Amino acid sequence: MRPSEESHYEGTEPVRGLPEALPAGETMLWQGAPDWRSLARHAFHIRLVGLYFLVLLGWYGVSMLTDAAGTPQPLFSVVPLLGSLVAVVLLISAFAWLIARTTVYTITSRRVVMRFGVALPMTWNIPFARISSVDLKLFADGSGELVLAPMADDKFSYFVMWPHAKPWHLRHPRPNLRCIAQAGTVAGILGKALVAGGHGMASAEDVMGDMPAPEMGRHSPLPA
Repeated sequence: MRPSEESHYEGTEPVRGLPEALPAGETMLWQGAPDWRSLARHAFHIRLVGLYFLVLLGWYGVSMLTDAAGTPQPLFSVVPLLGSLVAVVLLISAFAWLIARTTVYTITSRRVVMRFGVALPMTWNIPFARISSVDLKLFADGSGELVLAPMADDKFSYFVMWPHAKPWHLRHPRPNLRCIAQAGTVAGILGKALVAGGHGMASAEDVMGDMPAPEMGRHSPLPA
C-alpha cells in the first residue's frame, strides 16, 4: 500500500480531506481531525514537559536560596529557565495546533482515509479489506485514538506517518487516528462499517448507532 502525494491544498480539494471525489456508491460516514489540546497532552506529553521544568525550577530556586544565604538577587537567574518553560510549552502547543490544522481523517463506507503533512501533504487510503483489526483507546477527556492493524503484507513507514502512527511500533507500524474528539462514537461508526461493509458496501444508515464505549484508558478491539 503506497501513499499518494496530495496535489490539492485545503480549500481547493474536490472533497475536503480527499484527493478526488468519492466514486459512485461510496458514502462518507465521518470526518474529523485531532483535537490539538488532546494531541499536545497525549501525543507530545506537554504536561510531563511542564512538570519537568517546574521540578527544575523548584530545585534551582531552593539551591540558590541555600547557596546565597537567602539573598534575593540570585533569584533573577531563574528567569531564563522560566522563559525556557514558557517557550517550550508554546512551541509544543503551536506544533500540535499545526498538526491538527493540516490533518483530516475520513471514514467512508469502504475505507479509512488519512490526509496529513505540514510541509508535504499526503493521503493514505486504507480499504476495509486491508484492515485486520482496530483498537480503541479512550482518554479521560473523552478524546481517544483508533489504531488500525493492517494486513501483514501492507507496508507503512513509521517516520512518514508520525505522529499518525501507534507510538514505538517501528517494525510493524500501525496507522493511528490520534486524539479525536468523541472517539467512542467514531469507534461505533467504524466498527459497524467494518461489520456491515468490510468487503463490500455499507450505507450511513447501516453503520450509525450506539456502541458501548470501553473503559477509559484501556484498549478495546473492535470487530473487523
